[in-house]
Amino acid sequence: MPTVLITPESLLGTRGPWVEILEEAGLTVAYPEETTFTRGLVSEAEAVRVMKPASAIIAGGEHFTPSVLAQLPNMRVIARAGVGYDRVIVPESTRRGIAVCITPTANHEGVAEQVFALIFGFAKGVVVNDARTRAGQWVGESTRPIRGKTLGLVGLGRIGRSTAIRGRAMGMRVIASDQFADLNFARQHGIEMVAFETLLAQSDYVSLHCPHNAETNRLMDNRRFAQMKRGSVLINTARGGLVVEADLLTALNSGHLAGAGLDVFEQEPAKADNPLFRLPQVVVSPHLGGGDRLAQDSMGIEAAQCIAQLYRNQWPAGAVVNEELRANWKW
Repeated sequence: MPTVLITPESLLGTRGPWVEILEEAGLTVAYPEETTFTRGLVSEAEAVRVMKPASAIIAGGEHFTPSVLAQLPNMRVIARAGVGYDRVIVPESTRRGIAVCITPTANHEGVAEQVFALIFGFAKGVVVNDARTRAGQWVGESTRPIRGKTLGLVGLGRIGRSTAIRGRAMGMRVIASDQFADLNFARQHGIEMVAFETLLAQSDYVSLHCPHNAETNRLMDNRRFAQMKRGSVLINTARGGLVVEADLLTALNSGHLAGAGLDVFEQEPAKADNPLFRLPQVVVSPHLGGGDRLAQDSMGIEAAQCIAQLYRNQWPAGAVVNEELRANWKW
């Protein structure tokens, strides 16, 4: 029977329903020996050694470069537990007939909740005031209101829409920039669609929800930060490569930006000497956005369902990135 390798740390050590889905389809489940394998920090040779026996993988942060893919002749499906796939070279996967899947409906609400965890962390001084209070300091500084503020969403896909609904529920004005937006959704929820530059100029909080690709790489740089409203805040729960961290540091140190909430970084895992970590107006978390328990389980189930369907030669519509394989694809 073909083997499915499961690597995300949240799916290890427990027999979740994703295992049952795969086994019921006639597939064998395997795991890496090293629980941190999914972080993508091992050598290429070691990555290939672990993945080579597998015909499919429920993947986390592994790097699927052309060189790696060339050494995985049995691989038929790469199912990312999440919606980002920037570590998978899709054209090369397509050339080799490997279906690349995501879990589009599993974690969008979890990421949206993380957006507001970061906003509250900054606006209400949660981190700073926690440390002060524990140290015996009773500091009565005013916190910042969230109601009445403008939330600008760069991207109005599933995560952006989930964030928008929550922002509106808290009394925020929500604007968005997305050339492929669902305009009916925007009208229904009172979201104003604006140009990117207008969004930067008007938003009190700019939250990034666009994919990381050649067009958006280093999107937020000195020029874009200068276009942001003075005293505004950047929130990034999407991908670290969207932001030039050195330029963000400059914008924060100058006072042009009041703060930032970051769940993702240019280098992951982020190092302790990252200069952004020394700024009290920056709230950070270790790429947890889509990682609450409900979202983790949902991602495991959805990824397993994709693999099981493809093994049965059924196409999981809406979940396969390289849709062009559909016409002639067979396991």
